[in-house]
Amino acid sequence: MYLEHFGLREFPFSLTPDTSFFFACSSYQEALNTLLIAARSGEGFIKIVGEVGNGKTLLCRKFLGTLNSDKTSTNAIGTQNAAATGLGSAKFVTAYIPNPYLESRSLLLALAAEFRIELDSTVDQHQLLKELTFALLKFAREGKRVLVCLDEAQAMPLESLEVLRLLTNLETEKRKLMQVVLFGQPELDERLKHNSVRQLRQRISFQYELKGLRRDELDRYLRHRLLVAGYQGETLFRPGAVALLYRITKGTPRLVNIIANKAMLLAYGEGRQQVMTRHVRRALADTPEAHKDWMIWAWGAFAAFVLIMLTLIGVWLQ
Repeated sequence: MYLEHFGLREFPFSLTPDTSFFFACSSYQEALNTLLIAARSGEGFIKIVGEVGNGKTLLCRKFLGTLNSDKTSTNAIGTQNAAATGLGSAKFVTAYIPNPYLESRSLLLALAAEFRIELDSTVDQHQLLKELTFALLKFAREGKRVLVCLDEAQAMPLESLEVLRLLTNLETEKRKLMQVVLFGQPELDERLKHNSVRQLRQRISFQYELKGLRRDELDRYLRHRLLVAGYQGETLFRPGAVALLYRITKGTPRLVNIIANKAMLLAYGEGRQQVMTRHVRRALADTPEAHKDWMIWAWGAFAAFVLIMLTLIGVWLQ
């Protein structure tokens, strides 16, 4: 009923990182360009850091999809998982590790599985490294580049980061045999300051800090997702609702999606065809995380207002 009410094929503000809803705002496009340039350079580690909810996983999936379908990249084709990539004609062999909170042996086993390396369950770490090295050399001889993306990299144990660095030591005369892209929250930067991973830190050749949506991008973001979901109307979110939504979320895509979805449900409950400011306000009250940030912002704004007024009164009394 909700979808039918607004004339939608699917939910426009789902939290699932669906690349069909990818919106190329300035920060996302700059990050994607950085990743593509870095991947083609074939050098070292790449680091993408962003706050919670800024869309790192969606960017990662979009990057892998773009990399593997880019016709300007010597017929670079494939899929997100090396196990399903058409290796006969692919230029990039990619692996995606969504949860790298793994001790070093488990991480190597995960990589081996991504690269379709058949191993005995009792294999030790030395043999694991040997088999992975052999696979990387084989890919290089076939003219293929290997790229590994690790999401939530701030959770990686330091020992696993070091093992990963040792794998990237392998190189031909022209380039590294394996590149690694680390996607993580700002805590990743703190982990990389540790002395035990200083060599890895020095090998980060490209990095980017992913930001949220700008104020002037939020309305276009909402329209884009609605259009992809099948909406054919004019304006679903009123200007006041968009302005309040930005003040509440500061452009964080995940919070935007959560509150926009709730606001649409409230509008549907009233039989409305448009989302009003009051719907966004009520959706905020039902979203503790956004409500907490909003209250901090509101009290800060109030304190600033009081300070300005006291200053003006002081000047007037003089």
